[in-house]
This record gives sequence, C-alpha cells and structure tokens, in this order.
Amino acid sequence: MPRPVLRTSLCDMLGIEYPVILAGMGPVAGGISGPVATAPLVAAVSNAGGLGVIGGAGFGAERLREEINTVRSMTDKPFGVDLLLPSNFMGGAASGEMPPDPRDLIPKETYEGLKRVAEEVGIPWQQAPRPASTATAPRRRSGGMSDEQMEVVIEEKVAVFASGLGSPAPWMERLKANGTKVLSLVGNVKNAKRVAGIGADAVVAQGTEAGGHTGRIATMALVPQVIDAVSPTPVIAAGGIADGRGLAASLAMGAIGVWCGTAFLVSEEANQPEMQKQRVLAATDEDTKITRLYSGKTMRNITNPLIEAYEASGIKALPMGIQGMLIQDLIYSARQAGREDLLMNAAGQASGMLKNIRPAASILHDMVNEAAAILGRDLQQRVTAVPEA
Repeated sequence: MPRPVLRTSLCDMLGIEYPVILAGMGPVAGGISGPVATAPLVAAVSNAGGLGVIGGAGFGAERLREEINTVRSMTDKPFGVDLLLPSNFMGGAASGEMPPDPRDLIPKETYEGLKRVAEEVGIPWQQAPRPASTATAPRRRSGGMSDEQMEVVIEEKVAVFASGLGSPAPWMERLKANGTKVLSLVGNVKNAKRVAGIGADAVVAQGTEAGGHTGRIATMALVPQVIDAVSPTPVIAAGGIADGRGLAASLAMGAIGVWCGTAFLVSEEANQPEMQKQRVLAATDEDTKITRLYSGKTMRNITNPLIEAYEASGIKALPMGIQGMLIQDLIYSARQAGREDLLMNAAGQASGMLKNIRPAASILHDMVNEAAAILGRDLQQRVTAVPEA
C-alpha cells in the first residue's frame, strides 16, 4: 500500500515527510526511568516520517550528549531536543547565592503541610536518603537550570531545538548560526508574540488540553489567535491532538503541523513504566487534572488521590526547582509504601481516545492516513443544508 501524501511547509522547513512532531516529553513516575521521549521513541517517529524530539529536560548535560549520539546511531533522519528554560527557576536562587543545603530554601510550614497531605492519603512519611555534601558555606551557581544542556545542543548542532518552557532568546544567535531550527511552545498570544519577535522559526501554540506543563486557553481558541498575532511566523498546533481528525482540524485552522505527546505516551517505545501507560489507557475525558504539585508549574496529569488532596490543601506551590526539592520526601514515601499510582503521570485530555499500546510508527501512520482521507474528501458532501424557516 503506497504511503499517503500529506505535506505542508513544515515538512520543507524541517526536512521531514509528514507534519507531525513528537513532543519532547520528560520524566514521569518520579523520574527514575528518565524521560519518556528517549532514543528508541525519537528514532521511531523520525524513521516513520515525523520529527522525533528528545525530552532533554530529564538528562544532565553529558547524558544528553550520549542520547543525541544514540539517536544518530538509530536514524539518519532529522530529530530535535526539547529543554525547559523557566524564567524563575528556584525563584532566581539558581543564578545567585545558594545555601550549603538548598533545602533550606523550603519554608518549614510548607514542608509540614505536605506531611499532612501525605498522612491524609495514607502514606507513612519517610525522609529520602540525602546525598553526602561537603559544602560548608553559601555557594554561587552560574547560569540557570539549562545552561549546560544548551551548550550541548549547540555543540552537537542538532537539527531542531524546542523550548518547552520559557524563551530561547539568550541562545538564539548561536542556534541560528548552526542552522538549527527553533520552535518555541507558548500557551497564550502574549508569549507567542514574544518568541516570534526574537526569531523563532515556528511557534507551537499549545492548548490547555495538553499533558504536562500547560496553560489555560483551549487549543481551538488559541491556535487561530496565535496565527493572526504572529503572521508571517508559522504556527504548529498542540493540545488534544491524538488522531487524524485532530491533525486535519489543525491544518484547516491554518497551522502548518502538529506537536503530539499524549498519543505517543502509550507507544511501545515510550520510556515509562507499564503502570503509567495503563493508567493513560484507562483514563476517560475527565480523568486529568492540572496541578502544581510535581514541578511548581501548572502541569496536567492523570489525577490521583494525592493530587486531589494537595490541591484541596491550599498549599502554595514553590518556584520550579524548589518545588522539586520539596516533594523529594513525598515521592520517596509513596514509593516505599508501594503507591506508584500517586507518582507523576503526565497526560492530556486526549487520553480518553487511546485504547491500546502500539508501535510509534503505527500511531503516526494511522494519524496521517486518517487526516489525508479527511482532507481528500469532497467536504460539500458532508454539509447538511439547513431548511429555511
């Protein structure tokens, strides 16, 4: 059976066959197994004609370099790296003076409040083992969360870089000098204008339906407004797109392609525990919830009793980075109690559309085949005339 033709300007921009990009998904389930989007999934999507993207936020700098080279050993197709570039990482402390133990940045009342939440859901509180530290005085850390990772992206001259959070402005000149195409994810028109203004090659307008870090505006409302606001910069649609209908709708709205995460969470190649995959498959349209529990930023997850209790507690989330330190003992306690179901399980509202685990290539090709069929029909045949009153 011949492969369908579904080509947009995104294909020409990135050197790919189909206008489908794998979201660079980071770690779930406490991060023990690393990012979801590792080399096997990235290469599978690229080899199938889309663009695979490494979830680089789950790797340290040198480990990221290894993963880039692993992908290169598995495909000769283009692929990308996604990193988080939060503007308020650790409340700014990451680039300033740090105490010998960064946990000292956590307010005592917040920590005690989290212990009460654990008690509410029946988790015996246990303190996670602490790494040995020889620090005896405040220290200064140069740069922010992603500086070393960004240096690897630039040194390795990856084909595509995607900023999953924040702005790539400080690195834009060097990325462009390498010929790297820069995609930037946004959740509102204001940030779309900002990243288009610094020279992003395409803006990824991600609706609130999306899994992981997400905003407040729905995809169908966000994408057209972003397209109008940043023209002639092209726009890629994201959020709630998990089959050919979503792909066709996105192209009909004027997007040049789609950025998909949840659809590939249940691929055979996705690097996440079987329990997390099964919870995505079991989810209905109302089984996700946005929470700041796991990272300090708004993140859509398959809901669980811990998320419900945390959100009901009124505990104010700490800045990204500090929040991660805050929940270390909580995650450790959940693991020790055998409550893997309470760990991070990032997924979007499209989870209710997913029915089985399949190869990534099958997911992508079914999406493309369905979209091509929809876009190839005579749409006039699908319109029912409304009789006059």
